[in-house]
Amino acid sequence: MLHFSRFKTALILGITFLGILFALPNVLPPSMLQALPSWLASSHVTLGLDLQGGSHILLEVDGAALRKERAEQVRDEVRRVLREQRIGYTGLVVRDTTVQFRLRDPNEAEKAVTELRKLAAPVTNALLGTGNGEMDLTVTNGGDGSVSVALTQAGLNARIRSAVDQSIEIIRRRIDQLGTVEPNIQRQGADRILVQVPGLQDPQRLKALLGQTAKLAFRMVDQSMSPQQALEGRAPPDSEVLQSNDGVPYLVEKQVRVSGEDLTDAQPGFDQQTSQPLVTFRFNSNGARRFAATTQDAVGRPFAIVLDNQVISAPVIREPILGGSGQISGSFTVQQANDLAILLRAGALPAPLKVMEERTVGPSLGQDSIEAGKTAAYVAAAMVTVFMLAIYGLFGFFALIALAVHVTLMFALQSVLGATLTLPGIAGVVLTIGMAVDSNVVIFERIRDEAREGRSAISAIDKGFVQALGTIMDANITSLATGIILFLLGGSGPVRGFAVTYILGLLTTVFTAYTLTRLMIAWWVRWQRPSKLPI
Repeated sequence: MLHFSRFKTALILGITFLGILFALPNVLPPSMLQALPSWLASSHVTLGLDLQGGSHILLEVDGAALRKERAEQVRDEVRRVLREQRIGYTGLVVRDTTVQFRLRDPNEAEKAVTELRKLAAPVTNALLGTGNGEMDLTVTNGGDGSVSVALTQAGLNARIRSAVDQSIEIIRRRIDQLGTVEPNIQRQGADRILVQVPGLQDPQRLKALLGQTAKLAFRMVDQSMSPQQALEGRAPPDSEVLQSNDGVPYLVEKQVRVSGEDLTDAQPGFDQQTSQPLVTFRFNSNGARRFAATTQDAVGRPFAIVLDNQVISAPVIREPILGGSGQISGSFTVQQANDLAILLRAGALPAPLKVMEERTVGPSLGQDSIEAGKTAAYVAAAMVTVFMLAIYGLFGFFALIALAVHVTLMFALQSVLGATLTLPGIAGVVLTIGMAVDSNVVIFERIRDEAREGRSAISAIDKGFVQALGTIMDANITSLATGIILFLLGGSGPVRGFAVTYILGLLTTVFTAYTLTRLMIAWWVRWQRPSKLPI
C-alpha cells in the first residue's frame, strides 16, 4: 500500500498541478488575468444571484390565453374539415373550451362526427412519452343536428407542459444573447418558470424581454375603409383594427402573409439616410418565396408589420422585395432595436407569460455574503488546523496539506464545469472542510490501533490504510448518493447549489485524504525509515 510506481506518482502530482492551475484565475487580479491564455483566464467560478446580485423573476404561463388560442385553432380545423367534406353548418362558435355548431342536415351528424374525431390526438405521458388512452379532443353528437368538439383536461394539461418546456428554451436563448453568465432557468410546479439572472441589475428590461410573446406577422393593410369607420361601424369580417405603439389605429387583414416562424436571422442596425435605429431581418427559403410573392402582388399598398397584435410599422411597398430580407423601423431607441432583434432571433413564446414575482438582489448584499462565507471558512480551517496538529502532529500536517489541495480542487472543478457558486454552496465548502479530514482521522486511528497491537511503524501504517479503505469508501458512497438525490430532486437553486459543492467535495476528499496523504506518508517513510510513529 505504501509503494507508488513512477506512473502513479506522476498521475497524482499531475492532477494536483492541474487543480492548482485551473483554480488560480479565481485569486488573481484582473490585470494578471489578461496575461494568461484565454482558455485559462476564462476558468473561474461563476457566482450565483445571491453572491453577485441580479434579477429574480417568477413567470407563469397564461393558461387562459393558451386555452383560448387552442379553442380557436380547433374552430378553424372544424371549419376546414366541414368545408372539405361539403357538410353544411351554421352557428359555428367557441364557448370557453368547446366548439359548437349546428348542421343544416341532421342526417349528416354521424358523418360529421366521424370526420371530426380524426382531429383528436392521443395525449402522451410526460415522463414515458407514451399514450395512456386519453385524447385531447372529444366530439359529441347532440342528437338534434348540434355537434360539439370539446378540449379535454388531459389535453390542456399536456399542452401547458409543452408550453412550459418550449418557453424555458426560448427564455434561455433570449437571456443568453444579453451576454449575462449562467442564468438559472427552471420549472416551478406545473405552469411556472423561475428565472434568475446574476449580474443583471435591470429587472424592467428583463421583464420586457421575457413578457413579450414576440409573435411576428406580416399582414396587408385593408384600405376598403378607414380605421375610424371600422371602429364606429362594423369592420370587414376578414379584417380587424390594431393599434401602433403611439396609439394610431390600423385596419389590418387577419390573413398572415408571412409569419415570424420563417425568420432565420434578425440584427439591429441603423438607417443609412436618417441614422435611426432599425432591425434587419432575413427569411428562410419558404419565407423568402412567400414574401416575394406578397410584395409582387401588392406594390403600392401598405404592408403592416405586426408584433404581438401591435403594429410596429406599415410601410408602403414601392417595389417587389425578392431577396428574402428587409428592415423594420419604428422610432426605436438603440436598446429597443437590440431587444427586438433578440426576441425575433430567439423565436416566439407558445403562450404569454405573466410575472408573478420579481426581486432585485443588490451586489452589496452578495459581497456581504461572500465576506461572511470567507470568515466562516477561515474559522473552520483554523479550528481544523489546531485540532489536527495537536492530536496527530506530523501526520496531521500532511492531512492539512491534503485539505488545502482538496479545497483547491473543488474550486478548479467548479471552474472547469462552469458550476455556479451560491451562498448555500459556500456552506457546502465550509462543511467539506470538516468532512475532508474525517477520512484522515479514520486512517490515523486505525494506524494507532495497529501500533497498539505491537506492529512496527511501517507495518502499522500499511495495515491502517488497508483497514480504513473500506470504511472510507462506504461512508463516501452513501454520502454521494445523498448529494445526487439532493441535486436531482432538490428543485430550487439554493438546494442544487449546496448539492454541487457537496458532491465535488466528496469526490476530491477521496483523492486528497486517502491517495495524496498516503503518497506524502510513503515519501516520509522512505526518507526517515521510522522506528516509531509520530502520532
